[in-house]
Amino acid sequence: MTPPPLPRIPWAGAAALAALGAGTVRARRRLRAVPVLPPAPTEPADLPRAAGWRLLAARGVEADGPTFLAACAYAEREGLRVLDLLPGDLAAERALGLLRLVDPARYRQDRLGEGRGAGYAVLVAEEVLARAGYAPDGPHPDSAELLALLRRLKEYAADATGLAIAPGLSAGPPAGATGPARVAELRAQGLPAGALAAAQLAGLALLARAAVRQGRWGAAAAGLYWLQPYLALGGPGSRLRPADLARATAARPLLSLGAGLRTAAAVTRTGSAGAADGADPARAAAYRAELADGTDRFLEPRRPDCPWCGSLRLSVQVTLPDLLQGKPGSFTLERCGACAHVFQNPRLTPEGLDFYYRDFYDGRGGEGAGTVFGRLGAAYRARAEMLRPHGGPAGPVSWLDVGTGHGHFCNAARAVWPGTRFDGLDMGDGVREAELRGWVETGFQGQFPEFAGKLAGQYEVVSMYHYLEHTREPLAELDTAAAVLAPGGLLAIEVPDPQSGMARLLGPAWLPWFQPQHQHLIPAPNLREALAERGFTVLAEEHGPAHQGNDFFGAVALTASRLAPDPDRPWGPPATARARALVTAVRATALPLFAGAALLDTLRTAVVRHTDGGNAYRLLARKDAR
Repeated sequence: MTPPPLPRIPWAGAAALAALGAGTVRARRRLRAVPVLPPAPTEPADLPRAAGWRLLAARGVEADGPTFLAACAYAEREGLRVLDLLPGDLAAERALGLLRLVDPARYRQDRLGEGRGAGYAVLVAEEVLARAGYAPDGPHPDSAELLALLRRLKEYAADATGLAIAPGLSAGPPAGATGPARVAELRAQGLPAGALAAAQLAGLALLARAAVRQGRWGAAAAGLYWLQPYLALGGPGSRLRPADLARATAARPLLSLGAGLRTAAAVTRTGSAGAADGADPARAAAYRAELADGTDRFLEPRRPDCPWCGSLRLSVQVTLPDLLQGKPGSFTLERCGACAHVFQNPRLTPEGLDFYYRDFYDGRGGEGAGTVFGRLGAAYRARAEMLRPHGGPAGPVSWLDVGTGHGHFCNAARAVWPGTRFDGLDMGDGVREAELRGWVETGFQGQFPEFAGKLAGQYEVVSMYHYLEHTREPLAELDTAAAVLAPGGLLAIEVPDPQSGMARLLGPAWLPWFQPQHQHLIPAPNLREALAERGFTVLAEEHGPAHQGNDFFGAVALTASRLAPDPDRPWGPPATARARALVTAVRATALPLFAGAALLDTLRTAVVRHTDGGNAYRLLARKDAR
């Protein structure tokens, strides 16, 4: 007797149901973790100190005295310097969106996490406002402006920012956000409005198809999506009472469709980056004037020998344009046949470095770079943890991070070594901002070798994380590190590995070539030898743990950039409708490639962590005590 066939499960519908179920449970759990402001004290002796606090409310939002005092009391008790207040009747979809972005249980401890809130009212310590350079005098900000301000304020109160529900604060009468307003709010939070609108519309289409064609599983997924606002936010004991909960649940598919269409239409009207981030006539004119004489003047004459060992056995490794920003120019990396050192030849002049770095880590590209660095918290903590077997339990007293940028590593490492004084050094203005934020104690701006005498023998630890490859003279940088360290001090270095197998597999699309910024890519044996010559003993070497899981994703991104550069780049030709259409087509085509690349990177990262291979390595060396 033949057994009956197993029932076929429509996996797309089942996957959608599982994802929606997990999202609903997560939102419910996160909502329970959001604290509720207790009532303000009534006894005069218990009233909180309101001096030194400012309550910033969005246009049209009124916060009463008891809410202000309750927020002050809560912030003082919890040691907070920034507190976002969620209205007790916050709109359902706005609440769900916030709970997707924020895990309240971890929000405060995430020193690199972006500031998130509801966009209605924020309590801020005046000293934080002063360090952030924000003057609250003037008209009330709109919701988008308040959301953007909150992102900035958290940088100045990295571990002292929180959120709480204010029952006495009202969001006002429910009103559907217009397309431009929603786009402005998404961009204020650093979120891609166009991509999110496309994902929302695609998700609705997939759910509709599942409901029609995938039987009970598809219908269950569509029904769960429909009921999600009430299941996540409603019921007895819920800490929020959205004024629009009934409508938001009953009409959710139609409301979501309308919101997605309005957002997509607004993105189309304003351009992919928005008026604020698109073409900048003044910046474009300055670049045109600078490029009038061409780019050859940005390169030195080609050298015939290896800068590391002096050998004349050089061969071309790869020749690339600027795939990072799409600035004009061509750059060649050569490999030494004797020591395997890889270096830019001809290399950029100081003027050329200034030109090609401009608007990457600051200016036009500053926000994007900050977002990328802000997501590397696990890598930063792993770098800091590398010192544990080689120092005392309390950690080092003094640490200088060279090439610190805006101080992201120092900010994250404080969670590992809270008793350490972290200073930072960098060429850019970001190191001054890091000092204002409190991410470094002292910020030194300039070339590291310039500080060799001033800082001699002052630090127990010097770190150079993805710094040496950017320098013109890496051996001089190592000499300076030896001078700045106290006897017995530790030098921590992390650099790309030019001997990685992915460099050969991906060729010009290998991200760590990073032209034109990377000047030298140093094989590990060369670096170990150079350290020994300077009186260092290597204590530890890590390859797998230093791997950055972006080989395949970076290859897709660089290829897409090469095929369709940003049409609004101010150093390029004026944007045309054809150029914008090409970018849209290439990005749409690349979406499944990005998804596949992300999966491959995840698998490769898991493998290299066990095989001790990867695209980067880190060394920890001790300066001899003599």
